[in-house]
Amino acid sequence: MLDKENIPAHVAIIMDGNGRWARERGFARSEGHREGVKRAEEIIEEADAIGVKFLTFFAFSTENWKRSRIEVAVLMRLLDIFLKRNLSRLMKHNMRLRVIGRKEPIPDFLWKHLVSAQSKTKNNTGLTVILAFNYGARQEIVDAAKKIAKEIMAKKARAEDINEESFNSFLYTSGIPDPDMLIRTSGEVRISNFLLWQLSYSELYFPKVCWPDFKRENFQEAILEYQKRARRFGAA
Repeated sequence: MLDKENIPAHVAIIMDGNGRWARERGFARSEGHREGVKRAEEIIEEADAIGVKFLTFFAFSTENWKRSRIEVAVLMRLLDIFLKRNLSRLMKHNMRLRVIGRKEPIPDFLWKHLVSAQSKTKNNTGLTVILAFNYGARQEIVDAAKKIAKEIMAKKARAEDINEESFNSFLYTSGIPDPDMLIRTSGEVRISNFLLWQLSYSELYFPKVCWPDFKRENFQEAILEYQKRARRFGAA
């Protein structure tokens, strides 16, 4: 049984293994991505049910543009379908959507839908679903450094006053607490340029199951594992 008094406030997920899942079944990679969208919808429901406050999905990295044009087009379309299919559900359950990452070169039609969904849900106070889309952690840190440099050049800030707290405010995730837990499916044991700053003290969990097979019970197992750990934040 889950300890409802020890639910991680913020869970971040690297949804890995869609292609491998499809290949093992003789399907096209697109089928793995389609099934992966269903799992995301299922995990959103479960996270909301158990009391998670923030749920971040690594939906599309800056490196993913290197994939074939066909696969990239499929991923863009699937996100658009996800938004259309789930906006009413987000509103009904008081959930908020937030997107982190760079605008370019996301297609205009998709960017408009992302902006619209964020706007329509911005006043909701329940679970915040965060999509890291066209996201890379190194670019996020570089973008934050550029913003700070501009502030200093404009004499709106002083270099000696910059600290961890103020630096946080220049990140894409400003206003969002750091993840308590990172889950990466498929058995790969790395974080792949995802939330490098924010994951400093997160609990890491690497189940071997591929993302399309990661269901409610798997998510609960991850939370149970989190609850077994003693978080020390660098202390002895």
